[in-house]
Amino acid sequence: MKILVCISHVPDTTSKINFTEEDTKFDTNGVQFVINPNDEFGLTRAMWFKEKQGASVDVVNVGGPETEPTLRKSLAIGADNAIRVNANPTDGFYVAKQLAKVVQDGGYDLVIAGRESIDYNGGMVPGMLAALIDANFVNTCIGLEIEGETVTAIREIDGGKETSKTSLPLVIGGQKGLVEESDLRIPNMRGIMMARKKPLNVVEPVEASEETKAQKFEKPVPKGEVTLIPADDVGKLVDLLHNEAKAI
Repeated sequence: MKILVCISHVPDTTSKINFTEEDTKFDTNGVQFVINPNDEFGLTRAMWFKEKQGASVDVVNVGGPETEPTLRKSLAIGADNAIRVNANPTDGFYVAKQLAKVVQDGGYDLVIAGRESIDYNGGMVPGMLAALIDANFVNTCIGLEIEGETVTAIREIDGGKETSKTSLPLVIGGQKGLVEESDLRIPNMRGIMMARKKPLNVVEPVEASEETKAQKFEKPVPKGEVTLIPADDVGKLVDLLHNEAKAI
């Protein structure tokens, strides 16, 4: 089984976010980048298939040379090969088109993507990719077992879980729950050394249109001050809600 894991290169959640060029561009100065957490769950699940069922695991990113440390970290975790599509990931459709070409050229049976990246939170790419390559698709996937051509997938739905049977080729939009958080892997020294020798192939993008464009970014309004009152002072609470917050 050939597995391709899509890796997004995203800011660490502790980074301070700023914008430039009249709030039309994200300011990357001083920002630490990491593997998108939803993709990290997927990569760990892919490693399980490699170790238990002999699958091969490649990783792919659509981005510039600055994303290569993130791909090298994926190799250090245990992926066999890395592919970087040398393009600026402008919108979801454009990225899906680039990934579709990689999947078609590589003949992958299973594509694991995060259900969304934690920077733009678009959540579009996995579904678009599945449509472009005519593969089955399971989103918000939190469980995945494969026996031969038969796939059992569990996905999160409102208020519960849904178990489905499907077949390969398959694209999933994975998330937290696909593996236990305690099973996520940190590259060790041997893995880091081996990653330096593993292939990282750079391919040029295919022609694709952009269907969406970000016009402007805005930060959320800062939270106001918090007033603490004693738990048994209901009168004070009612007074503040009525006269200050105007909520009642």
